[in-house]
Amino acid sequence: MTQYVTPDLCDEYPDLITVVEPMFNNYGARESFGGEIVTVKCHEDNSKVKELVDTDGKGKVMVVDGGGSMRHALLGDMLAEKAAKNGWEGIIIYGCIRDVDVIMETELGVQALATNPLKTDKRDLGDVNVKVKFGGVDFVPGQFVYADNNGIIVSPQKLEMPEA
Repeated sequence: MTQYVTPDLCDEYPDLITVVEPMFNNYGARESFGGEIVTVKCHEDNSKVKELVDTDGKGKVMVVDGGGSMRHALLGDMLAEKAAKNGWEGIIIYGCIRDVDVIMETELGVQALATNPLKTDKRDLGDVNVKVKFGGVDFVPGQFVYADNNGIIVSPQKLEMPEA
């Protein structure tokens, strides 16, 4: 597993990266993660997140635009464990998660705005692989995202960590 250091990536690729406004907290066992962007746009319904965690996520990061809602959790321990089992590098949630004690032990990168113990309703609503925007940044499927305790950055192409 590659360790990503976003300040080093910013220094190495200043013309390629866009920095997401600071608002996220790091909850997963992986403190740094990165990969190809796969998006979900949903509001208080994690049906599409549930579908995607069952797919092969090797080399990918799920970016979930939950509209910044603080009323329901879009990710819990069972979905996080499925995502880890299926090779997802990480999940970024513009919204809330729950079951943080288990998620902190799950081999997955997870960043979210906050926690809320209330699950979502399942209405099978949401869009997959559409451009989403939050934190002042466009997240385009097929581009790349990198995250660590310093923040989240987006790039139109895959970045390599610079040599020390």
